[in-house]
Amino acid sequence: MRVAVVHYWFTGYGGGERVVEALAEMFPQADFYALVASRRGTPPGLRGRRITTSFVNRIPGAKRWHRHFLPLYPFALEQFDLSKYDLVISSESGPAKGVIAPPHACHICYCHTPMRYLWDMYHEYCRGMGPLARAAFSATAHFVRQWDVSTAARVDYFVTNSEYVAARVRKYYRRESTVIHPPVDVSSGYISRNIDDYYLVVSRLVPYKRVDLAIEACNRLGRRLLVVGTGPEFKRLQNLGGPTVEFLGKLDEKPLRECYARARALLFPAEEDFGIVPVEAQSFGRPVIAYGDGGALETVIGLGAGADAATASGVFFEAQTTESLSEAILEFEKREASFSPEFIRGHAQRFSKERFKDEFLRFAVNRLTGYRFLVEEASSCSAVAAV
Repeated sequence: MRVAVVHYWFTGYGGGERVVEALAEMFPQADFYALVASRRGTPPGLRGRRITTSFVNRIPGAKRWHRHFLPLYPFALEQFDLSKYDLVISSESGPAKGVIAPPHACHICYCHTPMRYLWDMYHEYCRGMGPLARAAFSATAHFVRQWDVSTAARVDYFVTNSEYVAARVRKYYRRESTVIHPPVDVSSGYISRNIDDYYLVVSRLVPYKRVDLAIEACNRLGRRLLVVGTGPEFKRLQNLGGPTVEFLGKLDEKPLRECYARARALLFPAEEDFGIVPVEAQSFGRPVIAYGDGGALETVIGLGAGADAATASGVFFEAQTTESLSEAILEFEKREASFSPEFIRGHAQRFSKERFKDEFLRFAVNRLTGYRFLVEEASSCSAVAAV
């Protein structure tokens, strides 16, 4: 069986790239395709593997400013010749599912999210642009959005990373999907008996992550906060931080693990499609104080609603405001000693890479078998009709 994996772009390392790495382990003979790929952005698990890129990859600046080439991507994806493959897996957050799979092939789309800058966060993206850029993007987005909807019909089966994203796929594409949570490295987590007096944020420093809420809440309460991550908001957030807030920038794996293991709790104020960071924190037995919406509702067991502190893995706050997060921190501190690191770490194991590989492989084999049967039946009917 010949397998093709189509990813939107390899320009950084995040949840989408972890999924592709897991697929590479599951299908060691698979071929990989991407609109754009940089050497530094290629995941470690794909180094040495052949990646076919589109013509956009040869345009100066494309690797750095890949989102600016959105109008070219529909045409670029359709130039990939996938005629020799039996199974096509598209990894979609940026455009990927628009490839043209051959009639005999089964096309499975693992949708991390419909493109947020075209759909649910479109107006937020526009607000951050100047007048000319906004006008150009609006005109482009209108046509790419139509193309995006039409390409949903090219997919035989959708898989989503959370129920939250499944609802978005249903709304925008009118398609049902199967939820298979993405792989998270939970094997390196451990429980530390030495917990320090700080809260932790691990995040890219971009506006929608709402790191400002964590900073403002810790300023207000006088709590120590460590912020791990970099991004365009770094200077603004640094200026916002008070004397109890420390910015560590990007950390290597070992010091990051130590930060996770010794934190009182992780603060997670973002509304995410899934959210790998809360699962990573829980793999170290640390509770999560999270905004009660999006993927966090599927990865964190909140205090209350039938769960006491011993069978919970965190606390939810209801609104993305400093006040709501501050109240959640105080609520957590009342019950802090009752949380069970062993229970929290055990809960995180539900999101392991091994579990993802098992679930996705069983799904793919079952769907591929069923799809081949349908193709054979259709061919038989056509042959009978011709006679």
